Amino acid sequence: MWSLIAPISSLLSGVALLLLGNGLLNTLLTLRGVAEGYSTTMLGLIMSGYFVGFLLGTWLATPLVRRIGHIRAFACCAALAAIAALLHLLLIDPWVWLCLRVLYGLGLVTLYMVIESWLNAQAPNEKRGQVFAVYMAVNLGALALAQQLLHLADPVQFTLFAIAAILISAALMPITLTRQAQPSLPETPPTNLRQLWRIAPLAIIAAGLSGLAMGGFWGMAPVYASLAGFDTPGVGLLMTATILGGALLQWPIGIYSDRHDRRQVLLWVVILAVALALIMSLLPAGPLLLGAIFIWGGLAFAIYPIAVAQLIDQLHADEILSGSASLLMVNGIGSVCGPLLAGMLMEHLGASALPLYFACTLGLLAAYTFYRLRHVSDLVSGDAAHFVPMLRTSPTVLELMPDAPPPEPCDTEESPTHAS
Repeated sequence: MWSLIAPISSLLSGVALLLLGNGLLNTLLTLRGVAEGYSTTMLGLIMSGYFVGFLLGTWLATPLVRRIGHIRAFACCAALAAIAALLHLLLIDPWVWLCLRVLYGLGLVTLYMVIESWLNAQAPNEKRGQVFAVYMAVNLGALALAQQLLHLADPVQFTLFAIAAILISAALMPITLTRQAQPSLPETPPTNLRQLWRIAPLAIIAAGLSGLAMGGFWGMAPVYASLAGFDTPGVGLLMTATILGGALLQWPIGIYSDRHDRRQVLLWVVILAVALALIMSLLPAGPLLLGAIFIWGGLAFAIYPIAVAQLIDQLHADEILSGSASLLMVNGIGSVCGPLLAGMLMEHLGASALPLYFACTLGLLAAYTFYRLRHVSDLVSGDAAHFVPMLRTSPTVLELMPDAPPPEPCDTEESPTHAS
């Protein structure tokens, strides 16, 4: 395992520091917004701004990296993200925060793209799946650990914002000191949603509704926990429990889905997630709610990876990258809408509206999956895909998936700023 990790250790260190800062900031902002008296609708709009920037950055990051190089692009966008983190504290206005979240999302997706393109270049073809698994484990582990940094200070103080900015800035060190040559960015896979809809409509619906649910979670779960009665460390504990559930339970769910009809597995995963969401809406703050949301996280986090595997089941090898990129875009559009819709419901129904929102969103997916099972037989093209736990990052990471075709060899260009 060390022989696999050692060549990419600087990249993994960089992404760990980056996501420690990012995970802390995302939760911190919602708690500070509650303290400032922002409505849940306004908070939902602010958190949707991050996903708008992230989605726009998917198209804007590649030209930037090609123009100025990987290291300069990473340094520029890390500085942008750190500045945005501190400006949230200096300019306390919801509309300013919305603009800052869009800029922050633009910067973060570029940081992801730089790291993931380097991982693509460093990972041998026969070990891409292992590198992908390690990378996703680092992502989830850093996000879970970041929530525990809320113990260090009160959200209304300067300290936590400074820690978030420091961690994002610290991610620069292992990346800018790397001796690895800059890789060439792959061409952005084309997207054709109309054709994909004809081939795999269930995968598209699952990706979109998963984005709606998970966008609502990432944007509004800290607000839900605060309104439900958790103190600041308790909010961090609830977020950590959900993320750890997503990290640990995806594996057995994925193994089971590889061995059985994936649509039936998706149906049962979604039904159980709906049932747990309804139970969560009735539970007060406490250990029972933490246990329920741990299991819910494992189920909800698995929906998008199951959708990706379901899609790949129905594609030929040369269609996998473009199809997966289209699915990523659909998931991103759902994530943009999720926090705002959840925030609007919470404005009228209170904290319990968030788990009810999860239940309604995933209930629609359960109904459509049931319809597909009863009336349509999906065809599998070639070998069945392999489930891989994943989070939504940049399209560049798709080349690391074990079912993706090996990348074509390309020349790397030596960075004029790399360490000697």
